[in-house]
Amino acid sequence: MWQIILNEWRLLLRNKILLGLCISFILVFVFAIFLSHKQYQKQRTTYNIAKDELREQWESIDSMNPHSAAHYGTYVFKPTNILTNLDEGVNSVTGNVLRVEGHVQNEMIHSEASQMMSISKFGKLKASLLLQYIVPLLLIFLAFSSINSERQQGRLKILLLQGANTSKLMMSKVIAIWLFGLFLLSFSVLFYTFINLNSFSSDIAYRLALFILSYSLYYFIIVGLTVFLTARFKNSTLALTSMIGIWILWTVFVPNIVMNSVEKWHPLPSRNEFKTAMREDRSKGIDGHNPSDERGKALEEKFLAKYQVDSLSQLPINFDGIRMQEDEEYGNMVWDKHFGNLSDVLEKQKKKVQFFGFLSPLISLQNSSMGYTGNDNLHHQKFQRQVEDYRRVFIKQLNDKHAFGGSKTGDWGWKAQNDFFKSVKDFEYKTTSLKSVWRQYTLDFTILALWSVVIIGLVLYGTKRMVVV
Repeated sequence: MWQIILNEWRLLLRNKILLGLCISFILVFVFAIFLSHKQYQKQRTTYNIAKDELREQWESIDSMNPHSAAHYGTYVFKPTNILTNLDEGVNSVTGNVLRVEGHVQNEMIHSEASQMMSISKFGKLKASLLLQYIVPLLLIFLAFSSINSERQQGRLKILLLQGANTSKLMMSKVIAIWLFGLFLLSFSVLFYTFINLNSFSSDIAYRLALFILSYSLYYFIIVGLTVFLTARFKNSTLALTSMIGIWILWTVFVPNIVMNSVEKWHPLPSRNEFKTAMREDRSKGIDGHNPSDERGKALEEKFLAKYQVDSLSQLPINFDGIRMQEDEEYGNMVWDKHFGNLSDVLEKQKKKVQFFGFLSPLISLQNSSMGYTGNDNLHHQKFQRQVEDYRRVFIKQLNDKHAFGGSKTGDWGWKAQNDFFKSVKDFEYKTTSLKSVWRQYTLDFTILALWSVVIIGLVLYGTKRMVVV
């Protein structure tokens, strides 16, 4: 078997057209990674500068009313991710800047797609595009050519007459072409690793290992199915056409049909519907800026009774800060309700899409690729959740200072000093654990593994009656 694999590689290396294609792919991939790396460095530099400047502005506040500071707010930037160089996932459309302020939970803005020139919105050169579409297409032609050329030149018939085992012969060819795909994949990842050595970590290494394993399984599926069809069909044109047709179904039709169907089965509200529902629910709570609000009046009575006084002016605290925080607490419940519903719908969509990997292994590959590189919707939602948790702590500190910092109700001219604003901590992003990511994408990985097992069965047992002439 190994001798057949070595011979196959010798034939591949002698093929000048193949060598030209291989060199072309490597050059294009290096160019794509280089551009992505430059963009990553630029984004990271801009991110660090903007983050430092905003923090410096916050800490330089000399004195300000805490509630005014809550409206002044700050901005949080989504951290750059070096694995975006391999698969940018949803990052280009989700935005990367989020304003943190009182009374409002803002949407993320400044997505890369929204800032592109119209001519660029058709797409850009990406590593994932090459690895998911170009390499598999190249492997299809190589696997087809490997069987068809030997059949036409009569070498295949001679090998079988000499007693070669058909199944082992076909599996050897599968492994040989598959190893060529792994070579292109390994080179790509090694080049990526080399230019990102300064930012490398154990977490990135584990993610890359899962990334490579997922693509390896997909390449094996592509090569094995091509060899099987080429071996079983007497008409070589029909064999190649069938495989190209399957590839088109897997890459174009099935994913689009699945996404459109899933969106109908579990529809998301439009942005306008979502905002309207949020506003309606928010209006049912306490209005932090309206002392005559009925719910606010009930809160007043509660605190007057608690401190055993007759009027707000007799309170030892600033009730304005209490009212503001109560408004925030209600708004937090509204946010949890609506974003929780949104998250549930997205989770249902994700699970439905994952099961369709049984129809198209590319769906499973794309899910795994985005997940392991940390650029999927799961990581995006985790970031949004962390920012919202930070916003709540941030605003509560300001409201508590307004309520218990020494001022009295109605004293809007009271100001907190610089030391307090310096004590308010900056946002720190905590990366999603790989264990959590693995749990989310176990199904996709399992589906790729099952497809591989089926392909092994087809090659070993389905090619025993292969057409030699």
